[in-house]
Amino acid sequence: MNRIASFLRISFIVLIGLTWSASGCSQKEDTHPKPKPFTRDQLLNANQADSRRESDVIDSYINHHHLTMSATGTGLRLQFLKKSDKGDSARVGLYATVEYKVSLLDGTVCYSSAKDGRKEFRIGEDHVESGIHEMVLFMKTGDRVTFILPSNRAQGLLGDGDKIPPRAPVLYEMELISLR
Repeated sequence: MNRIASFLRISFIVLIGLTWSASGCSQKEDTHPKPKPFTRDQLLNANQADSRRESDVIDSYINHHHLTMSATGTGLRLQFLKKSDKGDSARVGLYATVEYKVSLLDGTVCYSSAKDGRKEFRIGEDHVESGIHEMVLFMKTGDRVTFILPSNRAQGLLGDGDKIPPRAPVLYEMELISLR
């Protein structure tokens, strides 16, 4: 009987200890308060500040390289290197074939038709950077242009997961070879 009584006493003490320990954990205050979510205005302000910084970087690049570029309302900067008088005008729904070179503003060449082949896409519909759709609509077959896409018109917040990093403006040299 002594062994049973000892076992019951030890079991009771262990049970009390575990109960006391568990209740003590639930009564502790959270020393790491949860962060407050950003408001819509805070996110918009941060995005506008990032866009202004990126625009300043692009303008600095243009000035440093003595380029004469026009800007669209979306922030795309463009300069025609060769203008065709006889070419057909690009429009939504046509298939465009282009030769291109894509670089970062630091000069790193990411992609080129010389290495990867010409690119064909349906204007306004295929999955290429939205800035390319915008740019090609300014072009005729035979036109050659250099243009800079701000990151929101190129690969955006994530980059392409390969050669273009997140939030990177990109420099394109592109020639519109054909439309069909």
